[in-house]
Amino acid sequence: MPKQKAKGKKPVKKNLFVQITVVVILAGFVIYFVLSNFILKKPAASDSDLERAMKNKITYAFHKEGELVFTTNNGNTISKIDIEIADDDQQRELGLMMRRSLKEDNGMLFIFPLETLQAFWMKNTIIPLDIIYVNAQNEIVKIYKNTVPYSEKSLPSGKPSLYVVEVNSGYTDKHGIKEGDKIIWKRD
Repeated sequence: MPKQKAKGKKPVKKNLFVQITVVVILAGFVIYFVLSNFILKKPAASDSDLERAMKNKITYAFHKEGELVFTTNNGNTISKIDIEIADDDQQRELGLMMRRSLKEDNGMLFIFPLETLQAFWMKNTIIPLDIIYVNAQNEIVKIYKNTVPYSEKSLPSGKPSLYVVEVNSGYTDKHGIKEGDKIIWKRD
């Protein structure tokens, strides 16, 4: 008569094999994640300026690259500022982030390759700003006044924009700049 197995017991060899297999798989995952997160992910030589600035707590100084004039819709001059120009992805990403101050007559002009809906935020931006969206006809289509530093709230243009101008908070109120006014700019 064949020997009967006791109920509820599995053969020891099969149970040990399953346990060893599970341990090997888990160890493989742990090794993979440790290697991928700490050894294989070395800082790339192509870190953006913003990433380097954040790591090193760098702040940037203003460098004049052109001039921008705000005008009424009939061409009367309202005010003039010196501008830095952000016309590539890396410069647009950095913008006025990591600036401790900005003179009243300084600002930044962002130039995009296509007129489309735009949206900015204030993440990593230390100083409050007025953000001005401008269409391809150089007409101001939207102004956000007194934006909040470090805010991750999206500030959408609402209408297609080719340019964005950033100036110190309160600049548009002080000079009476409003939607419908225009900009004229030139590079140095």
